[in-house]
Amino acid sequence: MKILVVDDEPLAQQRLKQLLTAVDDISDVRVANNGMQAIEACQQDKPDVVLLDIRMPGMDGLEAAQHISKIDEPPAIIFTTAYDEYALEAFKVNAIDYLLKPVRAEKLLNAIEKAQSLNSAQLNAVKSQHEGRANITAKISGNIKLIPVKEILFFQAELKYVTVKYLSGETIIEDTLKDLQNEFSESFIRIHRNAMVAKKFITGIHRDNEGHSFVMVGDDEIKLEISRRHLTEVKKLVSRL
Repeated sequence: MKILVVDDEPLAQQRLKQLLTAVDDISDVRVANNGMQAIEACQQDKPDVVLLDIRMPGMDGLEAAQHISKIDEPPAIIFTTAYDEYALEAFKVNAIDYLLKPVRAEKLLNAIEKAQSLNSAQLNAVKSQHEGRANITAKISGNIKLIPVKEILFFQAELKYVTVKYLSGETIIEDTLKDLQNEFSESFIRIHRNAMVAKKFITGIHRDNEGHSFVMVGDDEIKLEISRRHLTEVKKLVSRL
């Protein structure tokens, strides 16, 4: 069994490595210092289990878990945390594995023995504990690519797919527009049943000779049609910008 320890505290890393070296079935223990390194290590080294700290600078463990879950054959995830019992009620209800720090050897071994990949219900529980991702996950040639949310101009749905347009390109993602709207309603606005746009990239509204309204997006002023249902809300936003 290959284990990845993810923690920004060197002493916590060292303690977990020491505990894990006493386990016969573990052949390899590697470490990462933050969420970004964890994602890279999961793609390259393909660990069986990830011991993932929740609180880390930059990308925390909750967001990292969401991205790791999109990898083909993702590893099992066990959260490690200094949170108190009350703060972990959502994890308990959804049977998400977690270990309280300082981690005890017996509980660590028990958690590893029963570790499994997060299912969809558990992943939703992780999302509910998080204020919103800083990155969107896209799968490209079997690997995952992280697209910073701050660089995204708009999401547009077509048939079963959602295309994300960002500053340096575009790609298809697996998220639904409904889920994206629930997660990013503060920074994006729905303009049509098939599109939502980053508020900060809206430059204005255009109306053509046939009476159709369009929102202008980005420096290139890309035109996206606004449905009648969403027109009033978009106009209010533009008037405030």
